[in-house]
Amino acid sequence: MPNIKAAVKWVRQSEKRTLRNLDAKTRLKTLFKKAKSANDPAVTSSVEAQFDKAAGKGIIHPNKAARKKARLARALSKQSKT
Repeated sequence: MPNIKAAVKWVRQSEKRTLRNLDAKTRLKTLFKKAKSANDPAVTSSVEAQFDKAAGKGIIHPNKAARKKARLARALSKQSKT
């Protein structure tokens, strides 16, 4: 337990942010799986926008967002060829 009063608040804020970020990451994983199974360009663009938004807010790293978007596009192009 911190001795400094402000540090107690930092701990509370960190816990809240951690929970919020974890929820967002979990939601992104679910969206990615649903978009990968659905063969719809509208859903794909929506999911890509969500990844960009999360990267912009610092929830995930920008390179991770780019990697996920690329993998999603590759999976969908593979589905459309078969």
